[in-house]
Amino acid sequence: MATAYWDRDAQAEKAAPTNSFWKAGHTPTLIAAFLYFDLAFMVWVLLGPLAPAISTALALTPAQKGLMVATPTLAGALLRVVNGLLVDRIGPKLSGAISQIIVIVGLFVAWSMGVSSFAGTLALGVILGFAGASFAIALPLASRWYPPEHQGKAMGLAGMGNSGTVLASLFAPVLAKLFGWNAVLGLACIPLSIVFVAYMIMAKDAPNAPAPKRMVDYFQPLRQADAWWLMAFYAVTFGGFVGLAASLPIYFTDQFGLTPITAGYCTAACVFAGSLVRPMGGALADKIGGSSALMVVYAVAAAALAGVGFATTLPAALGLFVLAMLALGVGNGSVFQLVPQRFQAEIGVMTGLVGMAGGIGGFYLASSLGFAKQLTGSFAPGFLIFAGLAVAALLGLGMVRGKWRTRWSSGARI
Repeated sequence: MATAYWDRDAQAEKAAPTNSFWKAGHTPTLIAAFLYFDLAFMVWVLLGPLAPAISTALALTPAQKGLMVATPTLAGALLRVVNGLLVDRIGPKLSGAISQIIVIVGLFVAWSMGVSSFAGTLALGVILGFAGASFAIALPLASRWYPPEHQGKAMGLAGMGNSGTVLASLFAPVLAKLFGWNAVLGLACIPLSIVFVAYMIMAKDAPNAPAPKRMVDYFQPLRQADAWWLMAFYAVTFGGFVGLAASLPIYFTDQFGLTPITAGYCTAACVFAGSLVRPMGGALADKIGGSSALMVVYAVAAAALAGVGFATTLPAALGLFVLAMLALGVGNGSVFQLVPQRFQAEIGVMTGLVGMAGGIGGFYLASSLGFAKQLTGSFAPGFLIFAGLAVAALLGLGMVRGKWRTRWSSGARI
């Protein structure tokens, strides 16, 4: 009798499908994608935590400070398209290796030669843009290993590399005070080099990569309205996240007179909140659908950012920023639960295009805050306009989500 029960249990276990996330893909590649993304994001926003020290040393205006921290975001946005093309042509692993070498060499040269002018900070910002463009490599590297029902979790975990911005906020101001802000550029090469070695050992291209296309075919998704909608939605979620990550050190020091180190701690708290919930956003989107999650995201983000425009105390501003970052972090994971459902065959180039749109959104927010401060004496107009963009995204999503649910047939929730 015991043998009979054992046989039935064994047969049932054998017949049951294996839906475990950790058995569905390639965990070492997922870890490598996260580490690469994490350290790349750390240096991508490095000028933000260093901005108070740099602006004092170079006597920068508020508008120049805004452009300085926004330049890596814009460069990263444009380079994401290039990386998206490279991913589909030579594979994500090799593309990531090339990008990491460029960033490490660029930072080493900047440290050894020094940066002594506003133009020099902009040139450094372009180099750091290659780190921001890692987005278009790390996410396809992980995504191609996982089936549709696990895309939200895979993209969320790989995308949690956004947490690298926390490292920059925590450590860059402290190191700048101890050794000088220029030394931080050289010190950053150490962890970047360690992660590069780990990446080369652990990362592996998925065997189901799509065949290379003609160059003109890479831009075929832009003929689809869905691509433009996804780009617009990410311009608000990720644009808000990275724009705030780059700008908050300046905001906290200028608005409340905090020291660069204390401003870095406040920024780290906000960024950590947004980074932590990105995989949760992907998992939530897998469960209820990315469009449903985004409806809540835009409403909360709009209210929080509008509230920041009227906040007069540090606790109020900090609480609203944390709330906004929580919403935007969930939104980042939710958008990239949707992208593979509609553009699985073009995931490489679509990651680049959507990531580019997110970077442009971040450039707008970071630069507009600097110009708003210089022209009006207040950061409020910049926050209020971006809150309006979140409301516009909410209305646009309400228009298209019904059509998406009837036309898309990936097997996952929309």
